[in-house]
Amino acid sequence: MKMQPNVCAVQKVKDDMTGKPSAAGLESRASQNRPSEDDSKILYPALQVGGLSGMSGLLVGAFAGVIRSSNPTLFALASGVQWFTLGSSFTASRSYIRQSWGQEKLTPKDSVYVSAISGGVAGTAGGLLRGPRNVIPAAVMFAILGAGGQALYNRADDQVSEFAQSAPSNRIESWLNSKWSPMRPLSGSEYEIILRERLLRINADIALIDQNIEDLRAQERAWKEKDFESRTGSESK
Repeated sequence: MKMQPNVCAVQKVKDDMTGKPSAAGLESRASQNRPSEDDSKILYPALQVGGLSGMSGLLVGAFAGVIRSSNPTLFALASGVQWFTLGSSFTASRSYIRQSWGQEKLTPKDSVYVSAISGGVAGTAGGLLRGPRNVIPAAVMFAILGAGGQALYNRADDQVSEFAQSAPSNRIESWLNSKWSPMRPLSGSEYEIILRERLLRINADIALIDQNIEDLRAQERAWKEKDFESRTGSESK
């Protein structure tokens, strides 16, 4: 059985013999040199976060330089470089690890591990800028910060999800049952008792109004009788 060469192999042999790469060869090399989509998903966010972190570092460094009566420019540049390194390395390592482990399969516990590892990487990169002695303490500190921050985020996200899934009536009842609420929900029997009390008050008010009407009518009859008697007395005279 004879093996037939494929098109790519034949094209490569032709390019080697002529010394001029073909259009297909140039396109393949250009595609290899272009960053892949996965790399762009890691690189661009890392640069964005690093840029924002660097700008924040510049402001903080300048402010610290003014307070310490030192050169604000040097403080700003040093702080900006450190913050840029921390932000970009943390974001890049975290995105790379999440992509390698599979973002859809990550559990909240895995996210804590990822953030801890990324924090360690960022701390190592930041510690190298300040000297070899600062590498291990910075790596440990930023690993703890990354894990703690991710754990707090997971807890807050769970609470938001539970609140979003709860029914609106349950939300209102939970708010009304709070000890800080000036109101509380009424049960059916309590509401019935309140309605009966209000109905009794209305009936009592109606009875008072009827009594007042009868008194007014009696006064009117007495006034008419007295007026009639006065008229008849004057006519008899």
